[in-house]
Amino acid sequence: MYKLKGKLILFVLVFTGCAPALLVTEKHYEHAESYLQPNISKQVYHLHVGAEWLADSSGFWHVAHTREGKRFFLTDIETMSTNLIFDHEHLATLLKEGSAEEVSATDLPFNRIRFVNKNLITFRINSQSWEYDLVSGELSQTEPDQEIPGVSPNGMYQAFISDYNLFVRELETGNERQLSTNGRYLFEYANTYGWSDLMEGEGGKRPENLFVNWSPDSRKILTYITDLSHAEKMYLLDFSVDTLFRPRLLSYYRGSPGDTTVVYYHPVIFDLDADTETAIHVKPFAHFMGISFQWSDDAAHLYGLYHHRGFKQTDMIRVDAATGQVTTLFSDSTDTSLETWKMVMRIVGDDLLVVSSERNGWNHLYLYNLHSGELLNPISHGDYVVTALLHIDEENELAYFMAAGREAGRNPYYDHLYKVPLKGGEPELLTPENAHHQLSLSPCKRFVVDNYSRVDMPAGSVVRDLESGRIVHTVSRADAEDLLAKGWKPPMQFTVKARDGVTDIHGVIYKPSGFKPGKKYPVIDYTYTGPHTSATPRSFANAVLNIQNPLTAFGFIVVVIDGMGTSFRSKAFRDVSYMNMGYNLDCHVAAIRQLADRYKWIDIDRVGIYGHSAGGYDAGRALLNYPDFYKVGVASAADHDHRMEKAWWPEMYMGYPVGEFYHEQSNVTNAANLKGRLLIAHGAIDENVNPSATYKLAEYLIRAGKDFDMLILPGKNHSFGRSDGDYFTKIRWNYFIKHLLGAEPVLHYQFKTIE
Repeated sequence: MYKLKGKLILFVLVFTGCAPALLVTEKHYEHAESYLQPNISKQVYHLHVGAEWLADSSGFWHVAHTREGKRFFLTDIETMSTNLIFDHEHLATLLKEGSAEEVSATDLPFNRIRFVNKNLITFRINSQSWEYDLVSGELSQTEPDQEIPGVSPNGMYQAFISDYNLFVRELETGNERQLSTNGRYLFEYANTYGWSDLMEGEGGKRPENLFVNWSPDSRKILTYITDLSHAEKMYLLDFSVDTLFRPRLLSYYRGSPGDTTVVYYHPVIFDLDADTETAIHVKPFAHFMGISFQWSDDAAHLYGLYHHRGFKQTDMIRVDAATGQVTTLFSDSTDTSLETWKMVMRIVGDDLLVVSSERNGWNHLYLYNLHSGELLNPISHGDYVVTALLHIDEENELAYFMAAGREAGRNPYYDHLYKVPLKGGEPELLTPENAHHQLSLSPCKRFVVDNYSRVDMPAGSVVRDLESGRIVHTVSRADAEDLLAKGWKPPMQFTVKARDGVTDIHGVIYKPSGFKPGKKYPVIDYTYTGPHTSATPRSFANAVLNIQNPLTAFGFIVVVIDGMGTSFRSKAFRDVSYMNMGYNLDCHVAAIRQLADRYKWIDIDRVGIYGHSAGGYDAGRALLNYPDFYKVGVASAADHDHRMEKAWWPEMYMGYPVGEFYHEQSNVTNAANLKGRLLIAHGAIDENVNPSATYKLAEYLIRAGKDFDMLILPGKNHSFGRSDGDYFTKIRWNYFIKHLLGAEPVLHYQFKTIE
């Protein structure tokens, strides 16, 4: 009888998978919810100092979560001290009395203040403005500040739009003057086009986006004529208006890669003294190309970077403000693409110009003669990346810049501050700590606030003397003891080889809650291989306030990987993805395989992936291109076919003109490859990435007879599914719980408020 029972037990175990079913309860969800950004941010104190400098550089204020709750601090530069700005309890009492609403002293209902003077601040709660005297402790309601758009540097004039034309008003007298007369519907002066300019219906009114660039002497205006006459539209249907019983049609102008039917700009200059309108002699350019114009000090010229369609060439141009004639000083070009949005252009004094370029394979600074366009010398050089130009000290002829990858033996993505002579030479390191440095420069250019940290090292927030880099004051140090005591662990950094087997690539691993090295855990790959950025957190704040944290509460490993084809490394590193974005997940697969060989607790047979926007394309691509590796994917707000995207991003990173490679790398045209479980989701009124590509992928999956899941969220735009605990956050969790973890999600779980 005993032997019979043993056989029976063995039979049951075989047919139930040799293990009891995993049980996910509300406790797991509550644990995950505690890691959502609004909640986890309250479990770390002084996480990051977001310095807001006073105009006179006498100090800066910041708001931080402390053990006593949310608190506002002022750092005084003269005394090098940091103190509370006001009595939070007292102010909360006054607000409660003045508004007849409950106000918590530990969480005052505003996050921004403005110093009128050193003793008086203002702030807004909803639509009401308040004024608080820091000396007397008196609170009063006040009229909200009215920011006047289009005001000239001398404060005497205001530019404005009326009936598609540009006008100027004298603020003292109210007298108005019409500058242009040729404006009309779809040919509009000074009303530039915004990517998110939604219009109701087919003939709805476009939002006003006033753009004027006044000369320093307030006598000339650069602006654009916005030509929409040949532009095509995309459409959305909004089902979420409760008072409507039919969908509301929304339209917006949108050019796709290769389109000529786009919004164009015609740059013009108005001279108030000569009463003239002068066209700048360049071909009208697509609005997404843009020119960053800068006036000379004497207002005689404009300088700008003119980007050619396709982003393969940029010209440094000088414009004669009187005639509109254009002189090309020099050009920068490439066989792939130039990241024009990262380019630096800074006029130095009367004769010099600093610009950035990747011409030697790394992003660096170069010094030119402003008048002749002659290259004088490289300012920075070497196998590292200049990530920002912080300041130019003209008197001492020094450049202060941020750069990554110069310090041997450190994470190549960590930013450090350097200074170097404009004539070039070896840069001097001003932030020696082995950490990622995030800086805020004072208006007087003498000090910087530096938040330096790593994913495994809480931030030190300090004030440095810019010239020497010397720390002159410690503002705060992040305190994560409470969070660590609750079991949270910072992610583990790793380095593995890229798909070429040679290049080092970097990432992090978030281990599951209650991690035990003897167990095997399913892996979720969070992806965003959009070539213009990197996804792996570098700072402690980014590691804490991260969308990956909640998934660890359910027993998942989460990895974040920056493979070849992404940003902040060499140009060759990024160019891997040019015309080839469909295959840069090779590095992710290679990395996860190496990690599984290194760590036996990684279950290589249970790998999932998710991403949003360009990351949504990645997630879809992963299930279709690597169907035997990735078993479960969640692709949200994805551009599944780059031919249906807004023009600039694919043209810069995918290639221009549009070729057959667009078709080959489309998720839509590869839909028949699906083997695993795929959820595709989109906001119904996403004007950034139109839902059409998600619908098109669904159509082709249906044609191929593939089983998949789809969710359209009415009334949601591109920002759904972030880490603040919205509906889709739960849907994403549940999808991985059910299909990758093999457990049953809790039905109808409701997010709770966790203090």
